[in-house]
Amino acid sequence: MSSQPQEETTTAASGVVADDPSEVRRRYLASAKSLVVKLGSQLLSDKEGRLDAAFLTSVATQVAELKSRGVQVTIVSSGAIAAGLRELNLPKRPTDLGMLQAVAAVGQRRLMDGWAAAFAPHKLPVAQILLTREDIDERSRFLNLRNTVNAIHAFNAVPIINENDTISTDELVKLTFGDNDILAALVTHALRADVLCLLSVVDGVLDEAGQPRRVIEEVAGARSLVRVDKSSLGKGGMNSKLNAAQMVTGSGEAMVVAHGRMENILPRLLAGEMVGTLFVPAARKRAGKNRWIGAARPAGLIHVDDGAAKAVGEKNRSLLPAGIAKVEGTFGPGDVVGIVAADGTLIARGLTNYASADIERIKGMKSPQVRSLLAEEAYDEVIHRDNMVLE
Repeated sequence: MSSQPQEETTTAASGVVADDPSEVRRRYLASAKSLVVKLGSQLLSDKEGRLDAAFLTSVATQVAELKSRGVQVTIVSSGAIAAGLRELNLPKRPTDLGMLQAVAAVGQRRLMDGWAAAFAPHKLPVAQILLTREDIDERSRFLNLRNTVNAIHAFNAVPIINENDTISTDELVKLTFGDNDILAALVTHALRADVLCLLSVVDGVLDEAGQPRRVIEEVAGARSLVRVDKSSLGKGGMNSKLNAAQMVTGSGEAMVVAHGRMENILPRLLAGEMVGTLFVPAARKRAGKNRWIGAARPAGLIHVDDGAAKAVGEKNRSLLPAGIAKVEGTFGPGDVVGIVAADGTLIARGLTNYASADIERIKGMKSPQVRSLLAEEAYDEVIHRDNMVLE
């Protein structure tokens, strides 16, 4: 059990809320009715690197307590590959894709066995959901994820979500999700959960003196505090948690990073105790469509000049043909595309009204020229601001 950390004393200039941290934490955590909890590979393993059944039992007890109080809890669980390595007595993670997928297949069964056993004393069944990146990119599948999870909760079961390492390729080789921190953020998007809780082996974001920040208002203000590191079993570090925080808080939900081995951590967090780091949500919640736009991978990129970048990024304007400098990739009307500034920064993404071939024809043109060229097929905006999400 971790020792009680010092109180927060820093100001909002470093990205930390200047208000009373305990009051801020109660405001966003005590009223939560839906929670996504992510557990990393290192946290789920014992000292020998095996799946820690006692720890899973502890988590299940906490989840059962929250469910008895009317809180919906969805678990995003790492650990399939780590469990497979131990089950097969392999000394290290394979680099060959087929071997890695086989390890995940063996480990996923072992992982779900562990969760089922942990929840059995509480008479709570568990439901396995395996996701690939395409399940987020395609809007109908993104929406169906929410419907499925809600139906699982209606049966009083506990959804256990993991990356589908057994059939995916991008996630294992190119790390398209990045890690389960990002997967958990995307699940939070889909479910519109009140809080994402990333349980790890550290007590939140630490300052230069090694003390945890208790409340962070601006994610950008905390990035200078973070070391880019990762565990031997997991794929992510604190930097990926900040990326997840940017996604979640930007949509209007809270996120917490906390030490998963702290005794009774989940009920303590929702009671507003000063444990872990709370990332404060944006004042406005994103609409459902814009949540998906912000989560989906762009099918292509539209490069814009400085004037268009300022209009989109600072003035919340639609993207017009006149400001477009270059088109990258092949896409059709209605696809999600990224808007890239002249310096290469992705500033927004949105639903395009035009196919990539048509944008090539009209880029740099004023609206009257576009209407003259395309007639009834012309739109004033390439991407309307209502169908756009800023990064």
